[in-house]
Parts: sequence; C-alpha cells; structure tokens
Amino acid sequence: MKVDFKQFIVYEDNDFLVINKPANLLVQPTKYQKENTLIDYLKDYYPKIKEVGESLRPGLVHRLDKDVSGLMVIAKTKESYTSLISQFKNHQVKKVYLGLVSGHPPEEKGLINFPLARTKNGKIVAVRYEGKIKMKKEAETKYKVINKFKKYSLLKIEPSTGRTNQIKVHLKAIGCPLVEVGNRVFLHAACLGFHDLKNKWQEFESVLPAELKDFLSALGGSSVGGKEIK
Repeated sequence: MKVDFKQFIVYEDNDFLVINKPANLLVQPTKYQKENTLIDYLKDYYPKIKEVGESLRPGLVHRLDKDVSGLMVIAKTKESYTSLISQFKNHQVKKVYLGLVSGHPPEEKGLINFPLARTKNGKIVAVRYEGKIKMKKEAETKYKVINKFKKYSLLKIEPSTGRTNQIKVHLKAIGCPLVEVGNRVFLHAACLGFHDLKNKWQEFESVLPAELKDFLSALGGSSVGGKEIK
C-alpha cells in the first residue's frame, strides 16, 4: 500500500523532521506486522535515513503506540540522532499529551510514579508494592485535569520518562483508564519541544484529530487550544 508520507510532515529541515502520526499506523515492524509501517513510508520518502541510527528503526529517537496519534521527531542525520537521543535520555524534551479517561483522578493534578515491570506473559503492569520484581523500571507521569464531565476527565499529561505503554498503565493504575474511541484510544501527543543542533529551542503543537474532537464535542466539551497544553 502506497502512502504519501508528505501528508504527515509538520516541519522539516536538513537535520530532522517533525510528523503528525495518525492513529492506527504502526511505527516500526513487529513479528505480527512487517509491512506498511511508518518506517517503510519514511525510507521511501528519504532513503538516506537508512544510514541514521539503528538499522531496524532508522531515524527513530522515540515512538508512539499504534493506537495513539500526534507529534514525533525523526532524525535525518547522525549528529541530530545523537543529540535527540541524548535529550530524550536526559529528560530534556518537552512532551505533552491530551488524554480522556474514565472517571475522575483523586486529585486535580498529581504525579504517578509507580515503577513498571513485565509479567511472565509479557504484559506491562504498574508495581504498587515493594517486592522482588525482575526488570522493574522507574516511571513518572504528571497529569492535570483540564475538563470534567459526568463520567470522564480530560487530562493534560506529561511523562517525565518514556517507558513502553507508560501513560496507559499509569492512568489505569489510579483507576482512570484511557477511553477507547472506535479502534484507538483517546490519547494524542499535542506538544513536542527540543533543542536543535544550533541549541535553538524548537516547539510544535498539534490539534486533536477530528474523531477525538467530535467525541469531546458530543460530551459537551469545547475545543482544546494551545493555552491548555503549555
């Protein structure tokens, strides 16, 4: 299946590009799906990306789950790759998500810091007790309630760490799982900021996709602007 990669691009220069990934697009191949991934489309658009970073995931310095939409930055050069990897590792990247959850969090704003670990069958879970658990990884997620509905809450979410499935697992752990809208979850990477190779701060915003905006409107919620995600 041919896809026009240009439709995803928000910004591009010689060192990196920022894209707005749609939901239900897998970022990289897995044993269950090996084709029609973001990496495939990226390599068709910019063949030189094969020389940047890891061979199986060239240019990638972070990722979004298949059922999550929003902003991603992709390195186009080895120098940019090294710089961005370092910024993500040292928590110097600004990442803000908008998420709709079932129920209402215990506080209007808070920090979820349950470590994450994998069960024997590979499922990622939040560790809510002290014990001998293998491969336990520290994880932190900040949240703030933007809007409350009868059965839902719209949250501004800022993960300090970037563990796999971190936001989903953390929110479920406090009794507020992300809402499913069709064949995706209501989670959108709405703001992304980092320093370029000239040490200039670059920051990008992305509005909610139509399907999420419509779902919110049906609940009686207004559109979400830049003020809420700053």
